[in-house]
Amino acid sequence: MRFELTKEFLERIRQAIASEDDQWIKLHITDLHFADIAEIMDELSMDQSKYLYYQLDEELQADVLMELEEEVRDRFLGTLSTKEMAEQLENLDSDDAADILGELPDEKIQEVISQMEDDEAADDIVDLLNYDEDTAGGLMQKEFIQARLDWPVNRALVELRRQAEDVEQVYTIYVIDDLNKLVGVLSLKRLLFASPKTPIRDLYEGKNLIFVTTSDSSEKVAKVMDKYDMVSIPVVDLQGKLVGRITIDDVVDVIKEEADKDFQLASGISENVESNSSVFRISRARLPWLLIGMLGGILSAQVISRFETNITHLPALAFFIPLITAMGGNVGVQSSAIVVQSLARGIDPFDSILSKVGKEAIVGLVNGLLCASLLFGISYFFNDYRLALVVSISLLTVTIFAAIFGTMIPLILNRYKIDPALATGPFVTTTNDVLGLFIYFTVGLLLLN
Repeated sequence: MRFELTKEFLERIRQAIASEDDQWIKLHITDLHFADIAEIMDELSMDQSKYLYYQLDEELQADVLMELEEEVRDRFLGTLSTKEMAEQLENLDSDDAADILGELPDEKIQEVISQMEDDEAADDIVDLLNYDEDTAGGLMQKEFIQARLDWPVNRALVELRRQAEDVEQVYTIYVIDDLNKLVGVLSLKRLLFASPKTPIRDLYEGKNLIFVTTSDSSEKVAKVMDKYDMVSIPVVDLQGKLVGRITIDDVVDVIKEEADKDFQLASGISENVESNSSVFRISRARLPWLLIGMLGGILSAQVISRFETNITHLPALAFFIPLITAMGGNVGVQSSAIVVQSLARGIDPFDSILSKVGKEAIVGLVNGLLCASLLFGISYFFNDYRLALVVSISLLTVTIFAAIFGTMIPLILNRYKIDPALATGPFVTTTNDVLGLFIYFTVGLLLLN
C-alpha cells in the first residue's frame, strides 16, 4: 500500500520521539520504505530527525540518508562529528559517499577519511574524488561484479558471492582479462545453467560491448544509457581497464539536474537555486536577466519615441503594441524550445540549418497568415482599413522573423559551447520586443505616410 504522510501521523511520531517510545517507532516506522522515512525526517526538527535516524539499522540508514532533501542532509551531516560522519559514509555506496564528501572543505575531507576504519572503502572514495563531478568518473561507483576469463563456473560462483556482499543491486556481470581490461558481459542465466568446469571465456558475450570512459561527460553517459536502454553501464579508464559502473539512479539524477538547470536558464535564472536558498543568492541569480530585460524595455521605449509622430497622427497604433510584442515573444520561444529540445536529445541540426530555418519560417508564415487574417477582420471592424492593414502586415512579418530568430539563436549558442537553453527565455523575448516594435512602426510609417 502506498504510504501517505498525514499531519496526525506526523504528530504521533513527534510524541513517540518526545517520550522515547522506541518500541512504537520500531513497530510503525522501521518497516516503511526508506523514501517514506526520508519524507518523515524532512518534516521533523533536526534533533527529532537524529533520534529517529539512529533507531534504524545501518543499511536502512544509508538508504534514508541519500533520500533526504539535499538541504536537510547537509544540515544533518553538519551536526555529526568527523567520526560519526565517517561511520555513516562507510555504509554508503562509494559514489554517494564521494558526492557528500566532495561538498566539504579539504581539511574536513581529510579528517573524515582518516576516521574511516574500512581502508578499501576509503581508498575507493579518495579515488572517486579525483574525478570531475560532471564526468563518468565522478558518477561511477566502485562496487560491481566481475569475473575473469580463465575462471571456471564453480570458482566464478564462489567469487561472485563474495563480491555481492558489497553490491546492493546486481545488474550485470562484467568479464575482464588478466590485465583487468573489460572484454565483455556475462548473462547470469548462462552462468547458472552452465556445468561447473566450463570456463567463463566460453560463456561471455563480447560483441557490441557498450561502455564509457572516465573522462566522458555526464550528459554523454545519460545519452548512451538512454539510447541503448541500459540500467547500468561499465566505466573504463584510458587503458580500457574496468574501474567502475554507473547505475540508472545516478543517470536519472543527472537528467533531473540538467532539466532543472535548463528550466531556470529559460526562466532567466543564472544560478542553480532552490526555494529555500538565501535571499541574496536568489536575488543574485535573477538580477542579470532582470537587468537585460530592463535594458530591452529601455530600447523599446526608445523605438516608440522615434515614432512618436506616427502615434500622434494615429493614436490607435498604440493599442496594438502589447499584441505585437507578445506574439513575437511567444513565436520566438516556441521555435527556440523545439531546437533546444532536439539538442538536449543529442540531435545537432546545425549541419542542416538552412532546412531547419526554412521549415520554421514556413511554420511562421502559416501561423502568421492565419493570425494576421483574423486580426485584420477584428481591426477593420473596430477601426479603419489602413490601421487593420498595418497591424496585419506587421504581425505577419514579426511572426516570420521571430520564428527564424528563435531557431537560429540556440543553434549558434550551441556551436559556441553556450547552453542553448538561454535562448528560450528573456533573451529571445526581449530581443523580439525591440525588433517587433521597430517592424511595426516601420510598416506603419511606410503605409500611412
